[in-house]
Amino acid sequence: MGVRSAYAKAGVDLNLGNQVKATLPELLASTQRPEVLGKVGGFGGLFAPNFAKFRKPVLVSSVDGVGTKLKVGFLTKKHDTLGEDLVNHCVNDILVLGAEPLFFLDYVGAGTLNPKTFEDIIRGFARGCQQNGCALIGGETAQMPGFYQKGEYDVSGTIVGVVDRPRMVDGQATQAGDVILGVASSGLHTNGYSLARKVLFDQAGLKPSTRLAELGESVGSALMKVHLSYLKTLHPLLKKHNQGRRPGIRAMSHITGGGFQDNIPRNLPAHLDAQIKLGTWDELPIFDYIARAGKISRQEMFHVFNMGIGMTLTVDPAIADGLIRSIKRKGHRSWIIGEVVPGSGVVTFVE
Repeated sequence: MGVRSAYAKAGVDLNLGNQVKATLPELLASTQRPEVLGKVGGFGGLFAPNFAKFRKPVLVSSVDGVGTKLKVGFLTKKHDTLGEDLVNHCVNDILVLGAEPLFFLDYVGAGTLNPKTFEDIIRGFARGCQQNGCALIGGETAQMPGFYQKGEYDVSGTIVGVVDRPRMVDGQATQAGDVILGVASSGLHTNGYSLARKVLFDQAGLKPSTRLAELGESVGSALMKVHLSYLKTLHPLLKKHNQGRRPGIRAMSHITGGGFQDNIPRNLPAHLDAQIKLGTWDELPIFDYIARAGKISRQEMFHVFNMGIGMTLTVDPAIADGLIRSIKRKGHRSWIIGEVVPGSGVVTFVE
């Protein structure tokens, strides 16, 4: 009892930690898959995969956080979507390789655990996993007094998925003349928030509650829009168009940190360029406002933000129109935003 009391006085309340974790089994029940073994709370999460439907299964993993979008969550006191943001971000990161998610592990670090905030965060993780068919099999909750500002915390997550090697999307089939499709984002998703906060809150003097006519909503609401998952829309299209020896969908890029310039070249052959045609899609009003208020060049905007495009697909021109129709039927707007041309493995922009 004396040790526990001393630890609590130092800022780490083990009883509080156990209290907030007591809600986990109920929250995580909706994310379970048949492959999950044991229960959450052990030294390691257990997952017994069934790879019978794969010829050459390849595990695909990714780890990420939500960056300084957390700061906007603190200001708006909206915590329940940040976990969902992170799951969707990680799902998209492995989707571009053709993978479907299997399981996810989360990390939450805070100075002092607030039970309601913690439950909101985990609820977001659980909702994101449930919507993506991904099991939330474990994680870590750390109390670190003196490390975080009062009321603040950090989150990160790791995802593991699987793809059949013959159907892995790697960009090697890309050729000049292929077209580039863009799929709409909901907003900033989880990138560019350091610049957005500086411009909107520091330079323009806005508050999260400020309502802007051009946005049709408050600044806080626009910034906290959930990072979309494209799994249910795009994975079935991969199954349909990438069965033969030459895939119809040659490459995909998740437009995150680094924008168009850094993400599209990740799977672009070194002898080709991705030529993006400006004005071919609806750029969201929030980006125009940030550019004007911060006097930021178009080149930098496209290097920092997704500019209204959350995912790009490099595809055979013969299937482009059909893909756009299929994507729209799933509730996402989509456009032909560019083409592949001879070059040196970079992104170029044309009016």
